[in-house]
Amino acid sequence: MNYNNKTFRPISNSENGETSAETLFHYKQDENVLTCIYSGGKIIKGHLIALVDEAGNINMRYQQLNTAGELMTGICQSKPEVLENGKIRLHETWQWTSGDCSAGESVLEEV
Repeated sequence: MNYNNKTFRPISNSENGETSAETLFHYKQDENVLTCIYSGGKIIKGHLIALVDEAGNINMRYQQLNTAGELMTGICQSKPEVLENGKIRLHETWQWTSGDCSAGESVLEEV
């Protein structure tokens, strides 16, 4: 699975997360290396770097600056689901590595 030049938007997130429907993720992929810039809602600017396995699973690390002026970091595992319309839905399990180090789940869909 290749995520190059795809854009994703969250459709759900745990209460302790910072992404929302206003957040847009712009993915770039070169071989199995995935990068992304994102912003919107509570996030001024975010970056992630990840590895993609043969099944399209994503193992990522992220960092972002929120509207409260805090730098936040975390880890995330994403599993893809291909929808009937051919778009990709990502089921994510994540954990902050800063702040309270709490964990959560989110779902993103290709725009």
